[in-house]
Amino acid sequence: MNQDDLKRAAALAALEYVVEGEIVGVGTGSTANHFIDGLAGIKDRIRGAVASSEASAERLAGHGIRLFDLNEVSAMPVYVDGADEIDSGLSMIKGGGGALTREKIVAAVATRFVCICDATKQVATLGRFPLPVEVIPMAREHVARRLTALGGTPTLREGFTTDNGNVILDVHGLSITDPVTLESEIDHIAGVVANGLFARRGADVLLLAASDGVQRSVRN
Repeated sequence: MNQDDLKRAAALAALEYVVEGEIVGVGTGSTANHFIDGLAGIKDRIRGAVASSEASAERLAGHGIRLFDLNEVSAMPVYVDGADEIDSGLSMIKGGGGALTREKIVAAVATRFVCICDATKQVATLGRFPLPVEVIPMAREHVARRLTALGGTPTLREGFTTDNGNVILDVHGLSITDPVTLESEIDHIAGVVANGLFARRGADVLLLAASDGVQRSVRN
């Protein structure tokens, strides 16, 4: 199995967590796209979906899945999304696709976060993947200086604007041994909209696809 096959296997395994007759939260990225394609096969059994990005909304609509604005939704049983890295405590780095803020918002409404990944995304310590930080444009240099003081090397994601109209700084060189504390610290920098650490609200379930099948881990 190649990496794309593993992503698809994890995504399809997540279909068993979809609650019949309810709204599903849907993430962004290549693995989430496989989940959306699988969701199309059971679309008559759900009310619809909330998307975490314009790209995912377009893919869902293309399958004829009804879209809900999050402001219309007071509760959601499950949110399904991938990760760029995930550790043994099910804390994650997300945002490689640039949708981290909306992903955090949708995940915050969901009762359960199911993370779908291939085995290459599991790490002992977060930080090998650059940490994305969404920033209001006028604060870019201020935030970059503060991130440098925290030990990282921030670089502007050139030619990219988020769905919210902001920029992203990708922070290299971090070894994140306390993701909850770092997430809070970065969020308190003036001008930061959100950062790609999902630790205070990490995954509840990890579906990790490897050559020998899809393994399930549950957050303690």
